[in-house]
Amino acid sequence: MTFDRVVVCGVGLIGGSFALALKAAGAVKEVIGFGRTQAPLQDAVRLGVIDRIGSDWAEAGEADLVLLGMPVGQMEPVMRALVPHLGAHAIVTDGGSTKSDVVAAARLAFGARIGQFVPGHPIAGAEKSGVAAAKADLYRDKRVVLTPLPENRPDDVSKVRAAWEACGARVSLLAADEHDSVFAAVSHLPHLLAYALVHDLAARDNSDQLFGFAAGGFRDFTRIASSHPEMWRDICLANRVALIKELDAYLAELLKTRVLLAAADGAGLEAMFASARARRDAWLDSLQPPPGE
Repeated sequence: MTFDRVVVCGVGLIGGSFALALKAAGAVKEVIGFGRTQAPLQDAVRLGVIDRIGSDWAEAGEADLVLLGMPVGQMEPVMRALVPHLGAHAIVTDGGSTKSDVVAAARLAFGARIGQFVPGHPIAGAEKSGVAAAKADLYRDKRVVLTPLPENRPDDVSKVRAAWEACGARVSLLAADEHDSVFAAVSHLPHLLAYALVHDLAARDNSDQLFGFAAGGFRDFTRIASSHPEMWRDICLANRVALIKELDAYLAELLKTRVLLAAADGAGLEAMFASARARRDAWLDSLQPPPGE
C-alpha cells in the first residue's frame, strides 16, 4: 500500500522514524510535518525526514494518514484543532505509550467521528529524543500494538496496520485497558525505577564519588533515565492507577528481598536470583529469530 500524503504531528524520534521508514519502504509519496516550534521542523526538512512543513490544519485534514507523535498530554488540543478539518477518508492514529487516556481524549475531540481514530503504540522507543535521533530502521522487527475501537472500520485498521508493517514492525492487537495494564508492568515501572535511582544517588552528598565509580551495571540499569522527561511525566500521570498498582507489587517484592538479606538467607537469595535469571534468559531466547532467518 502506498499513501499519497502522510502528516506527522510531532516530528521527534517516534514521528520522525515513522516518516523515514515509510519513505525507505516507498510507501508514501509526501510527508508533511506539524509541530509546536519551527526549529525542529526545519531540521526535519534538512535531514530529509519530512518533505515540507505544514501551513494549516486544513492541509493536514486532507491527508490519507495522520500520526500524532507528541507526548500523550498534548494530544487532546491537537485533536481538537485537527478534527474540524478532517477529510472523510482521512485516518488518524497515534504513537502514545498509554491508551485509555488517549482514547478518552479522542472521544471528546472526535465526537461522532471517533471511527476515524485508530489508537496505536510502537514499542520501539530509545533513550534519546528529537528528530536528530530518528532513524528508518527503528521499527524493524519491533512490536506495534493497535487498540482498535468498536467504531473503527476494519478497512481503516488494516490501513494503519499496513503502514506499520511497511516500517518493518510486527503488529498486535489489544484492548486499551489491557494495554495499559501490561505496559505499566514492563515499561512504565522500569522507567520510574531508573529515574528514581538516579535521582536518589544524585541528591546525596557524595554523588560525585558514587557516579565516579559507577560502571556497566549501573549504566545498563539506568539507561532509560536518559529518556524524555516531559514525555515520561505525561505517561506516568496518564497511567498512574495501573502504575501505582505495579509499584506497590514491586515494593512488596523489595520487602521480601530485604527479609532474605537481613536474615543472611543465601539459599533464598540464590533461588530468587536463579528463578529471575531463568525467566529473563527464556525471554531473551524468544526474541531471537528462528534458525535460518
